[in-house]
Amino acid sequence: MNTDSGERDWYAKAGVRRDPRRLLRDELRTGRLYFPPALIPYGAHPLVRALPAEAQEALAARHLFQYLGFTTHFETQVVNRATHLIATGGCGVDSTADTRLDAFRIYCDEGYHALYSFDVVRQIADASGIEPVPYEFTPFRERLDTIGMEALPGQPVLAQLLQVVVFETLVTAILNEVPKDERVLGVVRQTVRDHARDEGWHHAFFSRFFRELWAQQSRSQRVRIARCLPGLIRSSLLPDLRPVRATLTVAGLGAAQVEDVLRDSYPQAESERGMRTAARHALRLFEETGVLAVDGAQSAFHAAGLLDEGNGDGS
Repeated sequence: MNTDSGERDWYAKAGVRRDPRRLLRDELRTGRLYFPPALIPYGAHPLVRALPAEAQEALAARHLFQYLGFTTHFETQVVNRATHLIATGGCGVDSTADTRLDAFRIYCDEGYHALYSFDVVRQIADASGIEPVPYEFTPFRERLDTIGMEALPGQPVLAQLLQVVVFETLVTAILNEVPKDERVLGVVRQTVRDHARDEGWHHAFFSRFFRELWAQQSRSQRVRIARCLPGLIRSSLLPDLRPVRATLTVAGLGAAQVEDVLRDSYPQAESERGMRTAARHALRLFEETGVLAVDGAQSAFHAAGLLDEGNGDGS
């Protein structure tokens, strides 16, 4: 899974090897945005727009903090949990030394992504005086782990590997859109751009790794894996409203108002469409490897809302 040129590329191009520390310059007084408004689903809601300007500004900052906080926790608690298993040969997949070396490199990348995400939060919080709302990642991780325990009982390592394969092959608008929006703080655009560049290589690595993993599974195990994947995709992509609810409450909205904003800003049909769009590359990988041809797989993916009727690849 590796080549000499690929190895040289990592030492020359990986963010942890080449990027400088991204710093917040004197931009807060220039009207730069914390986050693209189009990527804050509740930002234009009438109840939010009725809040004082400083409360709306704090909401935008805390939306950024939530995104970066999620990144910090996910990279260290989920991605590197599985990447460590691959790197140290404890994942149960017969991998080459080159694959394990690449996994160690990704482990370094993901730790760096967590570090600079936390660093940017602290820089902006200190400069703006807007403190992050405490974010508890454990419920999200437990939701992912529960899907694995139910679909693959007694096989937590395999479930953790599948979590990472799914998440690292998804496509989110944030990595694509934030760096393009010149209204956004430079430190935010630079940080997200750095992350996106590394993730392109990670996507390729985990796509190849899944092909190796899949090829080594028995027929019965493939059935279990195929039926586990849709739940992992849904759980990874459906909006986690707990932190949004907390920030809206801190902004000054009452409990009933918060629920109105959430209901209007996260309609189910739109969330389902966004989920299928973000999952398109993962679905293509699973089609190419034969996952969707396994008994019961098509039904499981359809039931999860990931495939349109009569369209096996979800495209």
